[in-house]
Amino acid sequence: MSERWGVISVGTNSTRFLVADGSRIAAQRSIGTRIGEGLRERGRIGEVPMERTLAAVRDYDRTIHGSCDRLFVIATSALRRAQNADEFAARVRAIAGVDLRILTGEEEAIASYRGAVTALRGSDGPRAGVLDAGGGSTEYAIGDRSHAEDLLSCEIGAVRLTEWCPGLSGTHGRVDAATIERARALAGERLAAIARFPHVDALVLVGGSATTTAALVRGRRTAFVRLDLARETLAEWFDRLCSLPLEKRRLLPGMNPQRADILPAGICIAEAALALTGHDRATVSTRDLPYGFLLVERERA
Repeated sequence: MSERWGVISVGTNSTRFLVADGSRIAAQRSIGTRIGEGLRERGRIGEVPMERTLAAVRDYDRTIHGSCDRLFVIATSALRRAQNADEFAARVRAIAGVDLRILTGEEEAIASYRGAVTALRGSDGPRAGVLDAGGGSTEYAIGDRSHAEDLLSCEIGAVRLTEWCPGLSGTHGRVDAATIERARALAGERLAAIARFPHVDALVLVGGSATTTAALVRGRRTAFVRLDLARETLAEWFDRLCSLPLEKRRLLPGMNPQRADILPAGICIAEAALALTGHDRATVSTRDLPYGFLLVERERA
């Protein structure tokens, strides 16, 4: 029997855990903790977002403690940028008994790629690209369905784009045309380097924005492994969300209320990526960074 490994993943917007027996996912969960809240202004993780993130880590550790042969705690963009990352890491160590690993953008892209391509079918072609639009950064990688060969990390994510264009949140009602134009321009500018990559047969979207959009399309928040989305469908949902105030977005069937304010930004990033890669459709995969991280670590063991 394969050893049971677990990972707690601290992202800019959410904190997740995943437990796997070999390649089989045994358990997973996600909580919106927004550790990156206010990071842009202060350069430091605030005490409130730090405490709620640590509470999630503590809850996850209690849930899986003793049931895993190995446990990892990883973090991404927000911790890469935070001046007080060492303080957070020490508090994680005190809770979980393991060192926090702050992944580089390259490590994040490699892990997301490994997880995402497991959702592809044989008919999707031998070459794939994976876009992981997170809260603080967006990673893009291409490869041959077994490993990433070229990748990059872009300094834009759903939380950061919403901070740059606050009107996208819907807090003050319908998003105005000027905000939409600025958001699209920023997404195209910050992701422009993606255009230098060779064309691939299939494009996979991972991350909370992608899976929440898929849930909206399905009209329910239930488990799935993959879902194909047309670029025009992304555009339709972007327009629909921008037309609604935040409180009405939260009531949409399939919506994760914790993501309602940043979802238009996430879709905007996905739309820009499809345009830059020349794809009319993409596959949304729920197997992403945590799952791929464990696959990579098992290969290294």
